Amino acid sequence: MKEVKAFVKPFKVNDILNQLLQAGYPNLTVSVAEGTGNFKSEESSLSTHFSITDSKVAKIEVVCNDMDVERIVGIISSKGRTGNPGDGIIYVSEVDKVYKVNTGLENGLN
Repeated sequence: MKEVKAFVKPFKVNDILNQLLQAGYPNLTVSVAEGTGNFKSEESSLSTHFSITDSKVAKIEVVCNDMDVERIVGIISSKGRTGNPGDGIIYVSEVDKVYKVNTGLENGLN
């Protein structure tokens, strides 16, 4: 199993989520976050909460079977792209095990 974690522009999230849901990936986590990177846009400003962050981002997380990674990455890339620098970044990591909270038992993806 893999975890796909993407940091994207917040205004692109609905397009990405709608496409992921339509493609059959209903188990997602979305968080609003703040970050810093190489690209600085005109909208960048120092955070009121943290002294070093300068841009709002959305984090999308999906745990999936290995065979679904390329499709999920493709959806996030195509729907998240604005054509400008600073569109975001996608990480893919290995997931060793998955446990159900209510039972504590190891379980694969359903």
